[in-house]
Amino acid sequence: MLPSGYSKSQLMRNFTALGPYIREAQCKHDAFFFDCLAVCVNTKPAPEKREFWGWWLTLEDTGKAFIYKYHYGLFDKQGHWREEKIKDKAVMEQVENAQQAFHVRLEKLLHSLDPAGSLVSRP
Repeated sequence: MLPSGYSKSQLMRNFTALGPYIREAQCKHDAFFFDCLAVCVNTKPAPEKREFWGWWLTLEDTGKAFIYKYHYGLFDKQGHWREEKIKDKAVMEQVENAQQAFHVRLEKLLHSLDPAGSLVSRP
């Protein structure tokens, strides 16, 4: 059981239902990792060599709330996230739109749990 009283398998099933965002291999006991490859930097390289602009989220179950922090940046050719300023306004808008749409779905999911979970931003 997690600090909130939910089982990890229950939360993983719910988080998986949100779409291709959860990265199970990067989750820990009471912490979860989500990401989104929102905008491809260059479509010419082979798919496994492409870089993407996007966001990632760490979500921690503290027992009182789910504490979250979003990061924006580049998913590089080696498959790692780098926090990096997205200078192109149109690209940043697409990344933010994807993040905001996900956040609404995540919040709705947590509120649907029994007992309801709440989200709190990590400073």
